[in-house]
Amino acid sequence: MTLVSGATSGATSGAASGAPPVTGLDLKGALLRMVREGASDLHLKVGRPPTLRLHGDLIPLDMPPMRPEQLRTLAEQLLPPAQLREFVEARESDFAISVPGVGRFRVNVYQQRGTVAFAMRAIAHAASSIRDLNLPPVLEQIAMRPRGLVLVTGVTGSGKSTALAAMIQLINQRRSANIITIEDPIEFVHRDVRCHINQREVGTDTESFSQSLRRVLRQDPDVIMIGEIRDLETLEVALKAAGTGHLVFSTLHTTDATLTINRVLSFYPPHQQNEVRFALASALSAVVSLRLLPRADQPGRVPACEILVNTEAVRDQIRDLSATLNIPDLIKEGSVAYGMQSFDQSLMSWYTRGVISYESALFNASNPAEFALRVQGVDGASDTAFSGFRPGSNAA
Repeated sequence: MTLVSGATSGATSGAASGAPPVTGLDLKGALLRMVREGASDLHLKVGRPPTLRLHGDLIPLDMPPMRPEQLRTLAEQLLPPAQLREFVEARESDFAISVPGVGRFRVNVYQQRGTVAFAMRAIAHAASSIRDLNLPPVLEQIAMRPRGLVLVTGVTGSGKSTALAAMIQLINQRRSANIITIEDPIEFVHRDVRCHINQREVGTDTESFSQSLRRVLRQDPDVIMIGEIRDLETLEVALKAAGTGHLVFSTLHTTDATLTINRVLSFYPPHQQNEVRFALASALSAVVSLRLLPRADQPGRVPACEILVNTEAVRDQIRDLSATLNIPDLIKEGSVAYGMQSFDQSLMSWYTRGVISYESALFNASNPAEFALRVQGVDGASDTAFSGFRPGSNAA
């Protein structure tokens, strides 16, 4: 087995060049199984066989349980020097590897109970389209906006990076723009079509998110993609860039639009709340929140998607310090004119088309009791989420 390091189509691969196989651990075989079966992740942990995440479930492979020295040796072989130093100091690190004939993978190596563990995620060779991902068509309109901040949110593994890559690819096909991405690590490799795309990897092409962001506005960007908003400095640059006429994409680990806006506001102390509310109201373009659900009609998963578009009504409520955010009502009011939708609308659409099971829809619903009533054809007393919605509509 050979894991190759160096540049791969413009992106850095983190594996050690010519690394010998680890005795007793068929990593390439496990990665091949992962790709062939369509699994999203491979987990390596002491005392367990290599384990795949397939359609949301953990499936152990028919391989021997791994030993501490195997995973320790694997870390020494795979980690580039900078990431190896980081792992020794911080006990965790992120990087990417390319395996010839197999694919490209995002890797997180970490320590648990004094031993080394890995989580490896398969990265598609090319970004899929918004339609191929079963995402709502309104995301195409959001991606083609000339300016503003687009936040894609969800828990780990909900499809944030995949959705972002699809929107960047759409811009690449339809606009002539200078796109700069800042990622840790680079996942999807984008090739120039109509756009001029520069992908910068933290630790390889730039020292840190904060260092690259301090200079990004001097690089003549039209579109900026920030892998994740992790701190106040990153958020401030994103708001400034969006507020000065750039289109900015980023992600947050929040589960819906309401929590996303509250999370952004929480970065700032109380005495700055008025200022940040005005900045966010002006800069925000849309919030797209994702959850992946197992399909009932065939193997695979589909995305449930909540979409908030920053209309004038949304701006007014974000600015108003005395107002409590009422995102569900704002989504309801904008569902027809602006293509907004709630999670429960998305779930109902998938369920009525037979794509997901009732149990899965109910488990993921924001308001399970009212969702159950709606399935039975009964309107709940406070049920506003489905106003204007009819089963089988185009929500997804």
